[in-house]
Amino acid sequence: MKKFVLIIFIGLLFLSAEAQQYSFEVPDYNPSQENLQAREQFRDMRFGLFVHWGIYSVLGDGEWVMHNQHISYDKYKRLADFFYPYDFDAKKWVQIVKAAGMKYITITTRHHDGFSMFDTEASEYNIVDATPYGKDPLKELAEECKKEGIKLNFYYSLLDWGREDYGFGKKIVNGAPVDTDWNNYIEFMKAQLTELLTNYGEIGCIWFDGHWERKNANWHYDEIYGLIHEISPSTLIVNNHHMQPLPGEDIQAFERDLPGENTAGFSHGVKVSDLPLETCATIGKSWGFNLNEKRIKSKKEIIHLLVKAAGKDANLLLNVGPMPNGEIQPEFVKVLNEVGEWISKYGETIYETRGKVIDSQDWGTITQRDNQLFVHILKPDGKPYLFIPDLKLKVASAKNFENGAKLKFKQQAEGVFIYTKGLPENDVDQIIILKVK
Repeated sequence: MKKFVLIIFIGLLFLSAEAQQYSFEVPDYNPSQENLQAREQFRDMRFGLFVHWGIYSVLGDGEWVMHNQHISYDKYKRLADFFYPYDFDAKKWVQIVKAAGMKYITITTRHHDGFSMFDTEASEYNIVDATPYGKDPLKELAEECKKEGIKLNFYYSLLDWGREDYGFGKKIVNGAPVDTDWNNYIEFMKAQLTELLTNYGEIGCIWFDGHWERKNANWHYDEIYGLIHEISPSTLIVNNHHMQPLPGEDIQAFERDLPGENTAGFSHGVKVSDLPLETCATIGKSWGFNLNEKRIKSKKEIIHLLVKAAGKDANLLLNVGPMPNGEIQPEFVKVLNEVGEWISKYGETIYETRGKVIDSQDWGTITQRDNQLFVHILKPDGKPYLFIPDLKLKVASAKNFENGAKLKFKQQAEGVFIYTKGLPENDVDQIIILKVK
């Protein structure tokens, strides 16, 4: 028994040493005034469109198709020859975003397959040089976003399944994959990030992904983050690494989960920080185009996700995976339009609000703007009153959102009782406005 315990102890020490063989050397970070202002503007927007689009859309089996179907890198690269998005229309995309009530777009510039969806000098494996399309859709999108007042953000993959200097699958020793030119890969990423931050106007955010594939690698964040903040101080950095935010990061991301939850399994042990928060989610199941998508979220499901995110002081980044012809799926556009119709009436309870007023409740949540609390009843329990626990703010008045009719309320030490008689029925979200002192 003692021998068995000793073996376990030694094994745990080995695993611990493996996990800690590289520590992240990121210097202290003091965000600029432009950065702090951009953070508040980000919080104000609350709702954005995530776009996963690349040559993988040709196969219609999601963005991980190369990896999941075990397609060799050389064979996969042939997809570029078939990628011709003749129906791509930046103006149409931006109008879809505006109609949905979204304020920003975050689009994949390079995903894990390594294909660049923009005109880059750092690699010929890009949409301009490697496809018959021969144009840069991000340039058109940037121009249209600027024209319509939509903030443009760029997703950028740290992970690359194909490049030799990344060395996918190789062991990490002293912070770098063995038998590869890791420093060259870092310089490649810095070159592309420089292009993205200088050739497309003002960029709201760089959205990193793929760190989780090499948690013990030296990603040179001191260089990468420093480069971004130097070139564009107002550009925010988010890294979807499923850990606590590192110095230099400006937004904390949660994948397929609301902050503080872990239903998807990515956020185990992760605490919610004081940074701006964002949860990303799909309309269907896949991020990239999936021809066999069986079910998509309804208007009600999306609105509830948006409201719950705002109640936790987070933005919702809702994803679409456009088809290889460059068109966003009609069924996605339909549900986005339905959400937009709701936001056109109730948007003031979401935009420019702050959350964390109280913990989320079974019945719903609360958002706040100035001296107004918006009580969102997403799941009525049939009682003639609503109880809001632990509300410390002094309530001066209560009324329903629909027609402004006053509601009776009683505030006690343990919380506030709002009597809901006369509150109009709404199968999506019953909203009460509380004025507080």
